[in-house]
Amino acid sequence: MPGQYDRLVVRRTLGRGFGWLWGAYAVSAFGTRLAFDAFPLITVLVLHAGPAEVAALAAVGPAVGAALAVPLGPWVEFRRKRPVMIAADLVRCAALLSVPVAFALGGLGFGQLLLVSVVVAAADITFTAASGAFLKWLVPPEDLLVANGRFESTTWTATMLGPPLGGAAVGVFGPVVTVTVDAVSYLLSAAGLRAVGGHEPRPVGGPRRLAPGELLAGWRHLLTHRALRPLFLNTLLVNGLIMAVAPPLAVLMLGPLGFAPWQYGLAFAVPCVGGLIGSRLAPRLVARYGRRRVLRTAGTLRACWPLGLAFVRPGPAGLALVMIVELGLITCIGVFNPVMATARLELTPADRVTRTLSAWSVSSKAAIASLTALWGVLAALAGTRAALALAGVLLLATPPLLFTAGLGRAVADEDAGRRRLDVSG
Repeated sequence: MPGQYDRLVVRRTLGRGFGWLWGAYAVSAFGTRLAFDAFPLITVLVLHAGPAEVAALAAVGPAVGAALAVPLGPWVEFRRKRPVMIAADLVRCAALLSVPVAFALGGLGFGQLLLVSVVVAAADITFTAASGAFLKWLVPPEDLLVANGRFESTTWTATMLGPPLGGAAVGVFGPVVTVTVDAVSYLLSAAGLRAVGGHEPRPVGGPRRLAPGELLAGWRHLLTHRALRPLFLNTLLVNGLIMAVAPPLAVLMLGPLGFAPWQYGLAFAVPCVGGLIGSRLAPRLVARYGRRRVLRTAGTLRACWPLGLAFVRPGPAGLALVMIVELGLITCIGVFNPVMATARLELTPADRVTRTLSAWSVSSKAAIASLTALWGVLAALAGTRAALALAGVLLLATPPLLFTAGLGRAVADEDAGRRRLDVSG
């Protein structure tokens, strides 16, 4: 075990191909976070739209995009993944560039923003599904956790830095500048993917015509697999409930509690350092304690923090409470996510990865949208604090899914197999 630990932690390079893939991901992640909330800002500041239009843009676009992505997962499964990823980047680049062009020509409208939102959402899901399969081909199994940890740390770094810089850029250069930067970031990402190199093999059996039943193959795999089913359901519920409380919490902090917008932004930007810390710790924790224990411990702890948000009060103490809760939550998520993503890839056969990840992404977006809408109604009927408290209590009921025998045995078997490979190597 010490040798395994040393090799896992000390290894710093995963090869030139992964370096280009990581760089492509980093530039697009920073572009996306820089343009965080760009469409709602444009809707309000440029189109002078009301809350109904902003809500429709936030909900309808991603929902329709997710529906359009359903048949794309099976289609991508039987094609080389890197060309699909490059195409998805170029589609997102073109769609987003249409916004500043229309703005400059004086023809930007709500319908165009909605259409762009749909296209980008569908391309996002397609890219994510293809990238998981591509990563599994590109990186040796023993390096998947390190690779996923680096992606996770990049995500949280971009989340910490992007929105404040984007807000400053909008204030100086106008409302469409971050959309332009985001579009360019996808172009640079496509160039980075082009430079990955290597000869990706064509999947066995494709491309070919798909039977209608294959549209649901990803969900069948997730719901019938003894280990993936509890992991899938746990992640859907936890992510959906965490995201569902964001709008009520914003209303509470910016309204009755009287926090300034910069304080609200600070409360969620600074704790993102926890995601960076957690993602860096994940490989070391797994090497020392095993994936089963890390999944269960980090997964349980991440469900314990949000209940504290129901007790936030005005003033510095309230702001500190939000930051402590978010720091603890995001640190646990930073540990859990790369371990979960690695287990998901290892427990899925190579010929089902894209369909499985596509089904996972579509389900996640649907769960977040549904629970966010439901919690908005609950906050209106029962009060904001009651909605926050209910979400926190329900989150406390999610960890048992991680303690099912099927998940525990499957993850333990994977760890045992890796230890045997280390010994034989």
